[in-house]
Amino acid sequence: MKGNMNNMMKQMQKMQKKMEQAQEELQEMTFEATSGGGMVKVTASGKREITDVQVSEDVVDPDDVDMLQDLILTATNDVLQQIEDKTNDTMGQFTKGMNLPGGMF
Repeated sequence: MKGNMNNMMKQMQKMQKKMEQAQEELQEMTFEATSGGGMVKVTASGKREITDVQVSEDVVDPDDVDMLQDLILTATNDVLQQIEDKTNDTMGQFTKGMNLPGGMF
C-alpha cells in the first residue's frame, strides 16, 4: 500500500510540474483580436494584460464616439475570451476526469 502511495505522489508531483510549465507558457503567449473589419486591434498577454490598442484613423469620428467605444470593447472582450479559451483548453488536460467545479485547475 505504501508503494502505491509513493508512486501516486510522484505522479502528482510530475503533473504539478507540467501544470506550472503550461501556465508559464500561457503567460508568455500573445493574443490579438480585431473589430470593425480590422479598424481596431487589441493585443494582450497570457497574463490577461492589455499590451496594445491600435485604432485606425478612419474609425475616429468625433460625432460617433459611441461606435469607437463599442469597437474597442468588442475587440477587448474577444481577446480576453481567446485567453480564457486557450487557458481552459491547455489546463483542462490536467483536470480531465477529476470532476472539479468549473474554473478550478
